[in-house]
Amino acid sequence: MLKPDQRLVIHFSEQINKLNGKMGHGVLRYSRNPIACAVDFNHGGCSTHELLGFGPDVPVMSSVAQAVDADVGGEVLVLGMAPSGGRLPPEMVAEVDQAVTSGMSVINGLHEQLGPRYPDLKKNQWVWDIRREPQGLGIAWARAAGLSNRRALLVGTDMAVGKMTAGLEIWHASLKRDIRAEFLATGQIGILISGKGIPLDAIRVDYACGAVEGMVVDAADAQLAIVEGQGSILHPGSTSTLPLIRGSCPTHLVLCHRAGMTELDTVGVAIRVPPLNEVIALYEDLASACGSFTRPMTAGIALNTAHLDADDAARAVAQMQDKTGRLVVDPVRDGAGALVDALMR
Repeated sequence: MLKPDQRLVIHFSEQINKLNGKMGHGVLRYSRNPIACAVDFNHGGCSTHELLGFGPDVPVMSSVAQAVDADVGGEVLVLGMAPSGGRLPPEMVAEVDQAVTSGMSVINGLHEQLGPRYPDLKKNQWVWDIRREPQGLGIAWARAAGLSNRRALLVGTDMAVGKMTAGLEIWHASLKRDIRAEFLATGQIGILISGKGIPLDAIRVDYACGAVEGMVVDAADAQLAIVEGQGSILHPGSTSTLPLIRGSCPTHLVLCHRAGMTELDTVGVAIRVPPLNEVIALYEDLASACGSFTRPMTAGIALNTAHLDADDAARAVAQMQDKTGRLVVDPVRDGAGALVDALMR
């Protein structure tokens, strides 16, 4: 539904400078659509570069009404926040109503479906509820194990550590090298950016492996299929990691980790992060299932250093490389070329 020239308004609610603003952050950094402005209740009058330092530098408004009055040319409202439970917060209902009344279309990555709320849209106006289960799903049969291409699955030590970002950077670096690469999105942000994929956390668990497998088999012609990771095997609330492993039958893994993180950031209780080589061994063991499947090779570690300055980031990468004896790269700061080389060797 989204046309490549439509101007986006990214609404962060009040999460523009928080971890739960990752939907909007991903769109701001990677979307090919022009960005008209961002909206955040607490940061009107700032710019995105002041607050975030990446992507196009656009003004931040304090409400949709202000964006409409300022005539920024927004055509599509993107819900860029990730509230707990995936439902539209009460304070956001009026904001979406305002956007629709002003003629904007809406991209909704929440679990709550908004399309039924707006049955009388104008011509060429739409609501895209990304998290809808695809039709015609079945269970998996390990068909991906018989493919001859390389299948790289992004895995993590926690949720929201940069699995999608690392995957997109690897994809872009691969395309620059004329590698036939496909980014296989499994979450709402990746689907919006790449234009296709499956909303894995909206798929019934019996069909989750099959949905991943179908997507991977459809990309069999790609030299390198880059499968966007979700969750973490260490996280007590993550249900999507094992379906990704079984459905994709990966030949390669890339472990994603936030520099300096010793306990899970997204859990309310203390859960330690084991040494990364032990985490890597765990993922490889699970993927091979005692030799039932081919054991994947871990190409390297994608280290998220976004919270560090350049010098501290370089030290963190070097220290992790010394500690693990593995390739360690921040794909955003340093580019993903070295990871691509490791994946294609």
